[in-house]
Amino acid sequence: MSFTIAIIGRPNVGKSTLFNRLVGQKLALVDDLPGVTRDRREGEGKLGDLAFIVIDTAGLDEGARGSLTARMQEQTETAIAQADALMFVIDARAGLTPNDRAFADFARRADKPVLLLANKSEGKHGDAGAMEAFALGLGDPIQVSAEHGEGMGELYDALSKLMPEPAEEAVEDDAPQSEEEAAKRPIRVAIVGRPNAGKSTLINHLLGEERLLTSPEAGTTRDSIAVEIAWKGRDFRVFDTAGLRRRSRIEEKLEKLSVADALRAVRFAEVVVLMMDAQNRFEEQDLRIADLIEREGRAIVIAVNKWDLMESKGGGAISALRRDADHWLPQVKGVPIVAVSGLMGEGIDRLMAAIQDAYAIWNRRVPTSALNRWFEQAIQANPPPAVSGRRLKLNYITQTKARPPSFVLFCSRADAVPQAYLRYLTNSLRDTFELPGTPVRITLREKANPFAHKRKRLS
Repeated sequence: MSFTIAIIGRPNVGKSTLFNRLVGQKLALVDDLPGVTRDRREGEGKLGDLAFIVIDTAGLDEGARGSLTARMQEQTETAIAQADALMFVIDARAGLTPNDRAFADFARRADKPVLLLANKSEGKHGDAGAMEAFALGLGDPIQVSAEHGEGMGELYDALSKLMPEPAEEAVEDDAPQSEEEAAKRPIRVAIVGRPNAGKSTLINHLLGEERLLTSPEAGTTRDSIAVEIAWKGRDFRVFDTAGLRRRSRIEEKLEKLSVADALRAVRFAEVVVLMMDAQNRFEEQDLRIADLIEREGRAIVIAVNKWDLMESKGGGAISALRRDADHWLPQVKGVPIVAVSGLMGEGIDRLMAAIQDAYAIWNRRVPTSALNRWFEQAIQANPPPAVSGRRLKLNYITQTKARPPSFVLFCSRADAVPQAYLRYLTNSLRDTFELPGTPVRITLREKANPFAHKRKRLS
């Protein structure tokens, strides 16, 4: 079992910076504004030869019962309960505050090993605050600078005394995976959409617990949080992301960081679920997000959330959704669209099935013989037009890769093939080989002219 460490402390003492230092990546958002972190985030930490699970938490702060601040503290308390040890972080430059003293008592009551870290101790300014930390009664403070990497040696020494001895019969993690093992690995899914579309509520229902903070106010989620979900024998790694607003409305630096984090989650994902509000669906920003997903080449599923609030829910309403999707998103014609209610749990089975189907289509390879037959029939049914009085010659097509399905079309004049004809071939590919909704890539390549060198000699 992995050793788990929770990083706790009041807001803006550098917990997320320390988390990023330990996991070796900039996973958690960092900003000078207090209270950036809201949900708890887990990562695989490493310090020298020590490997452990590290949890970044929201800053311990007091809040009214039921408020967002109080629920953030509940998330921190859950992380403390899961942890084997705690890293209590203070700001050495600011010195001890009443909140530090109050939360030191809170950490002491957890009855778990505590490492006291005096962060921001670079230079001479942090010495005084580090000396004050002795008064907390949590042992000798370890002076570190998470931003600059100072004091990591001392932290290693203290942490190594807490961690259990590694098992001698450890299994090699780098052993090559078989095809069956690769097929069973978790499907990476990103949930994206406009603010307040219900992304976190949906994931909480899938998990069966209040793992992610939710609130009626838009913009509650800031970091892209990954959670592991098992659904009917299949594993998923699901990323909750911050709401994506129009670029012109994004002014604060923190929101820009949140949006950048959400876009990274889209690029890392294999299937992206675009969540829309049932009462305000297919708005301009929804279409922009769908276009972004298509350009990134990810499988896409549309989830129309808050369906329980709709007055008309019959088959006619679902058919209208299908027509709207094909009308507004022709670049991903046939995209799966599922009506759900994240709060009530309606349509969840259909959504998870659609994700698995979209993932399978995204990985599909078309047999070469079937591809050649389709190509001949498609050209005969609709020959390529003549451009500038010269006929276009399309030689053959081959699939170069999947994820998404990508093809190379060899022809005589690649720059002269009209985009309308490429759309015709793309839609025909989708219809013939059942590739609905997934991006399809066709790249044009000119076939080498075997007589080109003779032409140069004659000239």
